[in-house]
Amino acid sequence: MQFFIGIVPPNDYKEKIVEFQKRWQSNHTWEVVEPHITVKAQSGLGSDLHWLKEIKRTCASFPRFTLSICSVETFGDAVAYLSVHSLEIRDFHERLVEAVLPPPEIMKQYTEMGRFIPHLTLGQTHWGMSSEEIFEMKASALTALSPFPTFSVDFIRAFQEIEKDRYVPFEDIELA
Repeated sequence: MQFFIGIVPPNDYKEKIVEFQKRWQSNHTWEVVEPHITVKAQSGLGSDLHWLKEIKRTCASFPRFTLSICSVETFGDAVAYLSVHSLEIRDFHERLVEAVLPPPEIMKQYTEMGRFIPHLTLGQTHWGMSSEEIFEMKASALTALSPFPTFSVDFIRAFQEIEKDRYVPFEDIELA
């Protein structure tokens, strides 16, 4: 059983994203997990839950912050995503990683620390889309998902894997 930690956008915008994702029959991203911005990937977040206490301690000392969704981008031809801007998100990510201290080779596998790129995935080839659809999605999202919101991050959500490539909310953790 694996876990990861994310920031979820406000419910109205989250629903708008899911509605948009469903326009592509081949896109199964919305079935895998609700829209989110990963701030701590799976490394070090195992089924023993020893990490949860450290994550809660880190959150209790980290102030709430503002996050803006900025634009639509791609990782090559495999992923369409919404880019994110926040002055605090990188520091928050690093503190969460340091709280859990996963092995360096595992952090590298999950693109943490210096390789961390905060983003909200809209669709990807791994979950059914073609490369052509990724670029079509990028172009369409510019109008369909704007105006892009700015919102306060008051809590994070731990997600639990219930089956391969299927995650559900596990626990919400408030920030200071």
